[in-house]
Amino acid sequence: MKKFNKELKIISATDNLSLVRDFTKAAAEESGFANDVVAKIVLAVDEACTNIIKHAYKYSVEGEIVINASLENQKFTITLTDSGGHFDARKVPEPDLEKYAKERKVGGLGMFLMKKLMDEVTYHNLDGDSNQVIMVKYI
Repeated sequence: MKKFNKELKIISATDNLSLVRDFTKAAAEESGFANDVVAKIVLAVDEACTNIIKHAYKYSVEGEIVINASLENQKFTITLTDSGGHFDARKVPEPDLEKYAKERKVGGLGMFLMKKLMDEVTYHNLDGDSNQVIMVKYI
């Protein structure tokens, strides 16, 4: 049975999102996912990193994001760790998609998309000033 654990560290700049997408795509492909599933995983991770850059670090390039991709027991896990501002996922309401479409809003669907694209999405505030987003996709 295939198993791996890979890590990528980036500075919190939107310029680095292409590195994140390439890293995620390679790890998801190595896990054996079909192309359409790989694309969904890449989009979910891209959304999560964008949220960290925008909200946790408020576009400061002083921050770091650590992306860990692992595969074990048919479970592909992406863990994103940052030390930006804390975040309580429970305070983010589910979007009203009908209202959203009528108002032609842009942005704000990242968490909703991540939950739809992945099998599990959890948020953790770690000791100290770290945050973690863990996303899982089962093979």
